[in-house]
Amino acid sequence: MSQTKFDLVIVGVGGQGTLLASKILGRLALKAGCGVKVSEVHGMSQRGGSVITHVRVGDRVHSPIVTPGEADFLLSFEQLEAARAAAFLKEDGVAIVNTQCILPMPVITGATAYPEDALASLAGHKIECADALGIAVECGSQKALNLVLLGMLSKHLPFEKEAWHEAIAACVPAKTLPVNLAAFTRGRELEA
Repeated sequence: MSQTKFDLVIVGVGGQGTLLASKILGRLALKAGCGVKVSEVHGMSQRGGSVITHVRVGDRVHSPIVTPGEADFLLSFEQLEAARAAAFLKEDGVAIVNTQCILPMPVITGATAYPEDALASLAGHKIECADALGIAVECGSQKALNLVLLGMLSKHLPFEKEAWHEAIAACVPAKTLPVNLAAFTRGRELEA
């Protein structure tokens, strides 16, 4: 798998599982023999603030940060976070977005309004949207929304389903594995 190369930006709000998603991707790429660098920016994540993670995979990865306009994929756990990170996506890149809207503090306090079309900044890009939270709840836990999104992403990457399952099993608690695998499978089965 030494020819595998992609740049990915994962965005969301603290507590949504973005860091676990990057950990699973990193483990998956390493197990496949790829070079990988993961860079996490937590910000105010513990208080519901933005979280952004860069994942770079290739033969030789020198920098952990994805250059704006160079991401092959944007994996967004929330619509407004997708809009904030849209500049990272390359022209032919794919945005995979959870349709959930989490109101940031300026919206809660009334200082501003949540944008009516938060995904307008992704116009011209291929966008795949799903109610990942709803699907995760159907599978048994809202915490599995990250696995729904990873399932959607998995259709675009050259890793075998079994390799994904191994990486997931290595990164989640054993008692949550059935729910996480169910959520991953549901995401993988969604139509693009």
